[in-house]
Formats: sequence, structure tokens, C-alpha cells
Amino acid sequence: MGASQQQLQELSQQLQEIDQQIEVLKEDVEAVRDEQDAVDEATDAIDQLESGSTVQVPLGGGAYVRATIEDIDEIIVELGADYALERDQEGAIETLENKKDRLDDRIDELEDDIDELESESAQLEQQAQQMQQQAMQQQMQQMGQGQQESPDE
Repeated sequence: MGASQQQLQELSQQLQEIDQQIEVLKEDVEAVRDEQDAVDEATDAIDQLESGSTVQVPLGGGAYVRATIEDIDEIIVELGADYALERDQEGAIETLENKKDRLDDRIDELEDDIDELESESAQLEQQAQQMQQQAMQQQMQQMGQGQQESPDE
């Protein structure tokens, strides 16, 4: 019985590790969704802006400066890996939409990973339940044998 207890303990530990991995992946999905929201906001803003528009530009630390857009066709868009590109209004929107598509793909990958881990977790839980049932059956059998031997004494 000591071996089955140890196996149950190992399964329990594996389940906890899988649950932790799932939580990390869910947090990653939320972070990517937040990034998607930021891309959506930027796309909407670029789409609505015109040359001559007045905007508030963040300077950092919660400080903003009021500025006038001189040329809407000079938008700098981050590409990733510390690269940026100057695009016209239409090109900037296209670049951001491509970025959002890549973020969608990343979410799909993360959700697939979550599904795999949840499936693995379900299998381990089923295995743990079977082991517990077997252990209980063994205990019942041992108790039954012990009761049968008692009257002979």
C-alpha cells in the first residue's frame, strides 16, 4: 500500500504542476488580449485622425503634451524586436492589422497548449481515481479476510 500512496502523491504533484502551467498560460492569453486591445485602439485612432488634428501625446510618467498632427502620412509603427517603420496612414493601419493577426495566432497557440494540459490533467485525475478505488477494494478485501479469520481463533 505504501507504493500506491507514493504513486498517488506523485500524481497529485503532477496535477498541481499542470494547474500552475495552465494558470501561467491563461495569464499569457490575457496579456496578449491586452496587447490586441491596444492595437485596436491605435488602429481606431489612426483611422480617425487627420492632418491638423490636435492630440495629447504621452511623454511617460503620466505626463502628456498637446500636439498638432502635421502629416498623417508619417506614422511610426513598432514592428517588434526594437524595430519601427514609418508608414502612411493606410500602411500603418495595415501593419497594425497584421500585428493583430499574429496576436490572434499566438492566442490560438496558447489556447491549444491549455487544452492539451487540461486533457493531460483529466487523464491523471482519472488514473488517480482508479488507484484510489483499487486501494479501497484491497482494504475491503483485507478487512473481509480479517473478519473471516477472527472466529477461528
